[in-house]
Amino acid sequence: MQWSAQQYLKFEDERTQPARDLLARVPLEQAARVIDLGCGPGNSTELLVERYGRDAVSGLDSDDDMLAKARARLPDVTFLKGDLATWRPHRAVDLLYANAVFQWLPNHLDILAALMEHLSPRGVLAVQMPDNLGEASHVAMEETGGDGPWSAAFAGGRIRRARLPSPANYLQRLQPISASVEVWHTVYYHPMADAEAIVAWVEGTGLRPYLAAVAPEQRDAFRAAYLKRIDVAYPPMADGRRLLAFPRLFLVAVKG
Repeated sequence: MQWSAQQYLKFEDERTQPARDLLARVPLEQAARVIDLGCGPGNSTELLVERYGRDAVSGLDSDDDMLAKARARLPDVTFLKGDLATWRPHRAVDLLYANAVFQWLPNHLDILAALMEHLSPRGVLAVQMPDNLGEASHVAMEETGGDGPWSAAFAGGRIRRARLPSPANYLQRLQPISASVEVWHTVYYHPMADAEAIVAWVEGTGLRPYLAAVAPEQRDAFRAAYLKRIDVAYPPMADGRRLLAFPRLFLVAVKG
C-alpha cells in the first residue's frame, strides 16, 4: 500500500501534537544516537532534531513518498528505507522513537521487545499508537466496506488492522527487560470544519487500506458512502464544526 505525505500533512499540527507529548515524557536530556522509526514526512524527526541536534538523529521509513518529503524537509538529516518488521539497529541506540507506526504491525509486541535489546544502558524506547478502532470514524469504515458492491473485498475483515493489546500486555512484556515502563492513554479532541474534513483526515491514514481494496472505478462511491456515515456519526456542534475524538496509547520504556 502506498502512502501520501501530502494527504497526511493536511493536518500536520494535529498529527504532530502527540509526537510532542511523547517526546516530553522521554527522560533523556542528551542522546548521541536517536532513530525516528516510521518517520513519515519528517514532522516528528524535526522535533527530535530540535532537542538532540541533527548529528544525533536519523529517520527510518518504508515508504518512498514519505522519505522524499522528509529529506526535502530536513536535508542535513540521514533518512533510511527499512521495514520495521525485520529492521534492527546495527549498534546501540540511545532513543528509539516511534510516532504512530507500530499499530500497523500485528506482532509489534515481539518487535518492541526485540528492539529493547538494541538500546544502550538507560536507553529509551518511546512509542505512540492510535487506539481508535472503536471510534465512529473506524466503525464506519467497516460498515461501509460491508454494505455495497465492493463488499467481497472486505469479506472476513481482512482489511481491518488488529486491535492494540491491552496496557497490561505491554507492561507484562516489557517490565522484565526494562528498568521502568510507563503506559498511558490520551484522548485528543479535534474540532473539524465539517464531515468532509474528518474524511480528509482519515484518508491520510486509516481509510487508505479500504480505498486501496476497492476497484478504482468504485472509490468515489465508497468515499461518498463513508462520508454519509461520518455526517451522521459526528453531528455539528453549536458553531457548526464536528468534534473528532482520537484516543492514542503511549509507552516509554527505559532499559535497565
